Amino acid sequence: MIATVLPILSQQSSEHTFRSICILILSPVMAYLLTNEYIRWAARIKGFPGPINWPFVGNIPSIKYNAAEKYRQWSKTYGEVYQIQLGNVPVLVVNSAESAKEIFGRNSQALSSRPVFWTFHKVLSNTAGTTIGTSPFGESLKRRRKGVASAVNRPSIATYIPHLDVETKDFIKEGFINGEAGTVGVNPMPMIQRLSLSLALTLNWGTRMVSRDDPLFHEITEVEEAISKFRSTTGNLQDYIPLLRLNPFSKGSRSAREMRARRDVYLARLNRDLDERMEKGTHKPCIQANVMVDEEAALNKEELRSISLTMLSGGLDTITTLVQWSVALLAQREDVQEKAVQEIRKYYGADEPLCDAYDDQRCQYVAALVKECLRYYCVLRLALPRATVREVWYKGKLIPTGSTVYLNAWACNMDEKVWQDPMIFRPERWLEQPDAPLFTYGLGYRMCAGSLLANRELYLTYMRMLNSFAIVPDSQVETDPIRGSSDPTSLVTMCRDYKVVFKPRNEEALRRALEEADRKEGERRSVHD
Repeated sequence: MIATVLPILSQQSSEHTFRSICILILSPVMAYLLTNEYIRWAARIKGFPGPINWPFVGNIPSIKYNAAEKYRQWSKTYGEVYQIQLGNVPVLVVNSAESAKEIFGRNSQALSSRPVFWTFHKVLSNTAGTTIGTSPFGESLKRRRKGVASAVNRPSIATYIPHLDVETKDFIKEGFINGEAGTVGVNPMPMIQRLSLSLALTLNWGTRMVSRDDPLFHEITEVEEAISKFRSTTGNLQDYIPLLRLNPFSKGSRSAREMRARRDVYLARLNRDLDERMEKGTHKPCIQANVMVDEEAALNKEELRSISLTMLSGGLDTITTLVQWSVALLAQREDVQEKAVQEIRKYYGADEPLCDAYDDQRCQYVAALVKECLRYYCVLRLALPRATVREVWYKGKLIPTGSTVYLNAWACNMDEKVWQDPMIFRPERWLEQPDAPLFTYGLGYRMCAGSLLANRELYLTYMRMLNSFAIVPDSQVETDPIRGSSDPTSLVTMCRDYKVVFKPRNEEALRRALEEADRKEGERRSVHD
């Protein structure tokens, strides 16, 4: 056989040299593509329908922009739970409140892990580690979750109220000063970022971000914003197409390594500063210190760093996203502002713009406003992916161990079976249906551990902002959560920049309240020093 074939091949190669070279080059490529297509086909989860996908890349081209909304639209065709293909990886997408409760609620432990992604886990996180939310399941994760749970439960949150008091007061003060007492429009984004970052630093390390002119402010916000993109479920093709990982000039990998190095520097600085204050006995109550002295937690340095990353990224994502969108919307919804002020006035007079920091969500309308902002401007529209650690059954269909499952929190929050008017922003819905499900913080075992703290922060911020100012638009901005996205490829969706006027409702009372708050803060500092 060989003796017969070799002369023929030799003759063909000599007579058709160019064609032979092309065949020689293309044959391995075709063999790889065919083998890869078989691997992709074999990996699919049996019994779950889904949209037709392209060879090699799967459905990635179709969900590059506003993936969560695209998944919601597909659910009308393929059902509440269906299958997509991202490169080589099949993914189940859960798109309704009922199916989410069935899969994530009843199988909480089975869906307790996270899939490992090349860019985020292998490149970006190999020195500083991962956040709690992005870590695969294991004994270390259980220790870290236990440590954080003790640091963000209700009794612990009560010890952080003085921090919330100072930071939200300074947020109001910035709006008053930068807006020149309501006479000029301001871009609130830097104010919101400083509020978010300072709260995260204060609560986790016991140190403040006093000014957004601090170089550390710019470094952390820039790096953390870039890192958020590496957590995107659609923005890093090499996570789903293994061949791309061989590219030594990968822009994504190079950028991830750069951000990793820059983050390592400021994390080391923050941890070192806290260690020094703890040795001197001058540290303030904070999550990192609470966990470090918790002997039952028994966490090593890498696990402590993971908790730090969790509080930093989580705080920046939640507070920044929600407050930025909500200020833009409130500026266009005078009716919501007025209703909120009417309800606030039941507890605080016009001469009390800075509401009591210890108010634990007494004003039900503002608490409902927080929930509606969380629903409508869902922070992570696609909750961080889950990986099954054992088999799960859904309506007679098997979801195998090791499967990747997405919770489309955006689609669940917009479920027409829960709400008759899901696309309308209406805080009153939470007074009418106080027990309705909210999926923004996730569901099941991997639900956000800091949800109570985030709600408390947002409530106090909204209370003080609405009681202090009438928010008036100074520029046009689209506040629809889909059309208004500044980067529809990002994991955390922000709106475009805009300006508003923070017009004091009672200028003299606000000025006095801010001066009094500054005086008391100065007295506390001098006593502590």
